[in-house]
Amino acid sequence: MTLTTRMLTPETWEDFAALVEANNGVWGGCWCIGFHPEGVGHGREGNRELKRRHVTRGTVHQVLVYDGERCVGWCQFGPPAEVATINNRKAYEKDLAELPDWRIGCIFTNAKDRGRGVAAAAVAAALAEIKRAGGGVVEAYPEQTEERPPQRGAYLHTGPEELYTRYGFTRVRKIAKWRWVMRTKI
Repeated sequence: MTLTTRMLTPETWEDFAALVEANNGVWGGCWCIGFHPEGVGHGREGNRELKRRHVTRGTVHQVLVYDGERCVGWCQFGPPAEVATINNRKAYEKDLAELPDWRIGCIFTNAKDRGRGVAAAAVAAALAEIKRAGGGVVEAYPEQTEERPPQRGAYLHTGPEELYTRYGFTRVRKIAKWRWVMRTKI
């Protein structure tokens, strides 16, 4: 695979939509809206329309990963106001000293393309975009996979901890049995 990346924009919307539609709306119809302020719960078509509006308004930061002309994955990121809905919110806020400048929300790889470096390419490109935008403290909320039974891909929608470790993220605090807040500075 030769992977390239592009930002999700109105011009790349159809590539993103084709990947989402080929994967059952992603996790049952999320359309990668779950970390946005309005969250999921608007039905498959409602979530799709909310995501399309974010793309049209420019209120989404999302790197798409391509194998040739085919979109095979993504990484969503943005400032806290844009990536506002955090899993385990009560535990997250309990020991929060200060908000990060940037958050990485979800990562998705097409089922047939997993294990080929798509997620790593997505995170690397997201971090490059964050650096280009001025950098700062970046936070992610990955799942711990070591010492844990194997999980289906849906449980790893925020990525595995070791992926972020590869890019200099370190554990800050635990917010669920298998989920951590990890940070790095770009």
